[in-house]
Amino acid sequence: MKVPQIFTLFFLGLLLAVRSEVADDEATVEVEEDGEDGGCSSTSRKSEETPPPAETDLKTPQETVPADKAKSNYERTNQMVYLPTGSFMMGTNNPIIPPDGEGPARRVHITGFWYDVYETSNAEFELFVNSTGYKTEAEGFGDSFVIEAFISEKIKEDISQAVASAPWWLPVKGADWRHPFGPDTDLKGIMDHPVLHVSWNDAVAYCQWAQKRLPTEAEFEYACRDGKDDRLFPWGSNMLPKNQHRMNIWQGDFPNTNTAEDGFERTCPVTEFKPQTKLGQKNLIGNAWEWVQDWWQTEHHTGTTKNPVGPKQGTDKTKKGGSYMCIKTHCYRYRCGARSQNTPDSSASNLGFRCASNKLPEYIAKQMEEEKMATAEKARKEEL
Repeated sequence: MKVPQIFTLFFLGLLLAVRSEVADDEATVEVEEDGEDGGCSSTSRKSEETPPPAETDLKTPQETVPADKAKSNYERTNQMVYLPTGSFMMGTNNPIIPPDGEGPARRVHITGFWYDVYETSNAEFELFVNSTGYKTEAEGFGDSFVIEAFISEKIKEDISQAVASAPWWLPVKGADWRHPFGPDTDLKGIMDHPVLHVSWNDAVAYCQWAQKRLPTEAEFEYACRDGKDDRLFPWGSNMLPKNQHRMNIWQGDFPNTNTAEDGFERTCPVTEFKPQTKLGQKNLIGNAWEWVQDWWQTEHHTGTTKNPVGPKQGTDKTKKGGSYMCIKTHCYRYRCGARSQNTPDSSASNLGFRCASNKLPEYIAKQMEEEKMATAEKARKEEL
């Protein structure tokens, strides 16, 4: 029996339908064999027996607080930068993981757009939830995937299932964006870290509320390439320039021990590390996987294209950038040309997003101008 579930953002007149099928209490998430995937797409919800999300507590238009009126108790990290119109070589003729469709290299023209400087943080996502009453799909399903290394022994006692081809992924009841590593964890001390356990549908809802949108895969890679064709990372192909860490990935024995040589065992603040691009964007690669607009495909047009948006339909959505769980010997996907996928309703403890926009929202333009003036005033006082 199909049960339609509707997430309605009244204040934008949006309608997002999520359809699932009811099953018994023993229903689990079906996964695929990984092969060279390294477990990156093993957190997809693909079983027809997956329970549907619960009803949301969305506010009425009168109760909802629009993004331009919402006030946060935390320092804002919703700033954007403008990427001017240009062209670049997307993909590569030297793929490291060929089954992912990393190649071939092809010329792509991109129209100028605005892009978030930072990944969407817990604080920014909380502001959205408090303003709208939105409930994520992980909260509706009642579970999400968490890497075993960071699950408490008490919680693991009640887990009897795992992903056969990626046993470090465990379905944890009560894991969601507020409880990133299980129901006995919270956001204390990590409000400035990237929000996790958000599905593609959740990310779209947030971006629409914020008067933004998800970037396309081409836009993500255009930003990540930073004017350099066929380089591994935004700054070049040397992972540790001047022996300095520029991103948050896994070091040590995956999936058992992260030695945290980059300073972080799990996620890091979205503002951490030197900017990865000349325009100042941080953590485009590493920290958390980032959803993009496109449906997943592994065969690409070889000719020149302009503002490609991917297939018109599909099963999985594309994600880019890799995460703190990536390591070269296991999931070498913290590269500009690397890519992976999950179903739109999937969520996990390494999956987040950031937004883009054709036009800078007026409230952000005003906010950024005020921040610029405040910084200048602070500098002036320090010189006195």
